[in-house]
Amino acid sequence: MKRFLETGNFAVTQGAIIAGCRFFAGYPITPATEIAEAMSVNLPLVSGYYVQAEDECAAMHIAVGAASGGMKSMTATSGPGYILYADPYGWAIGCEVPMVVLNSQRVGPVSGITGAPGQGEFYNSRYPTQGGNYETIVLAPNCAQEAMLLTAEAFYLSERFRTPVTVLADQLITDGFEDISVPETDEEKEQMGMRFMERKVKQGPEFYPPTDELDVPPVVLGHKTGALMSDWTPTEEGYDIETLEAHHKHSYRMIYKIRNHRELINHSETLFVDDDPDLIVVAYGTPSRTVKTAVKKAREKGLKIGMIRPISLWPFQDELFSRTSNYLVVEFNYDGQLVREVERAAPSESRINFLGICGELPSVGLLHESFDKLLNNEPLQRQGWETEAW
Repeated sequence: MKRFLETGNFAVTQGAIIAGCRFFAGYPITPATEIAEAMSVNLPLVSGYYVQAEDECAAMHIAVGAASGGMKSMTATSGPGYILYADPYGWAIGCEVPMVVLNSQRVGPVSGITGAPGQGEFYNSRYPTQGGNYETIVLAPNCAQEAMLLTAEAFYLSERFRTPVTVLADQLITDGFEDISVPETDEEKEQMGMRFMERKVKQGPEFYPPTDELDVPPVVLGHKTGALMSDWTPTEEGYDIETLEAHHKHSYRMIYKIRNHRELINHSETLFVDDDPDLIVVAYGTPSRTVKTAVKKAREKGLKIGMIRPISLWPFQDELFSRTSNYLVVEFNYDGQLVREVERAAPSESRINFLGICGELPSVGLLHESFDKLLNNEPLQRQGWETEAW
């Protein structure tokens, strides 16, 4: 095992290469630029390839093309670049191209603040392209070490589900320096719980079977497969067609290959939720670290407070919120996105509250103040531009 004091960007690179990534296409954008830089240095050392694209849309197209040719492929960006991925992302979803996309969220909208963390692409990651009729897989780390592990996991899931997988990080994760352990042996990888699946090649003639089965090898162009791939609705053989029956069959697979195998994706962290807490605090990504500290300190004071951290964000884990309770959702944004899903999933008798802060971590003091208000049935009332209330 090697240990490094390094950034989350470095950790992501290590996780990708360990998982077998051998192609990366990117375009510089803070705070994900260092992933491209690290890939440009490290991929050639393992007989891999790095391509500098002319813009984000081109980077995604190139990465999809490499994956379609049989390579384990990846790209990385931040919010303004992520939205430019929409068209090629749709191509990858519709053609079932396994690859990994990392999005390091920063303050928005649009360019916002380049060097400050945000969580504004929660819904964008669920619907990264137009048209609907599909599900997505999204994983959200809360530290550099987990970013390495979830990047490797994303490659594993992408192969099994035959779909692009998003790793939804934020600026504090990718830019922050932390202690990172990188496994060197198969035994060490297994101890870390890492899972791997090698790239296979789908042989025809049925390249797009209307089934929810997993482990169907991806469609690969070349390799004497005779495969076809386009952004139109395909027949099972891959020919373009415009019939609702064909579209229904294809959409069934896009949706139910993921919905019917959620147990392979679902991952979460819970704390003190089994003793009927008076308040359950919900957060993902970097804010969950401060929330965890605040919850532990509150428990030391005798307060019955629990915590839920969704690690796999999509498909959304409704079952985590089956308790009728008082919920507080903490996010790196002012508008509230995760909170809307909690409100939808929780029993109607539950109380759903929101604390949004953008660009910086909420302090433990602010969280404790919010806990006290909610436990005393006081609203999180804030005035003017300074704060927000759900």
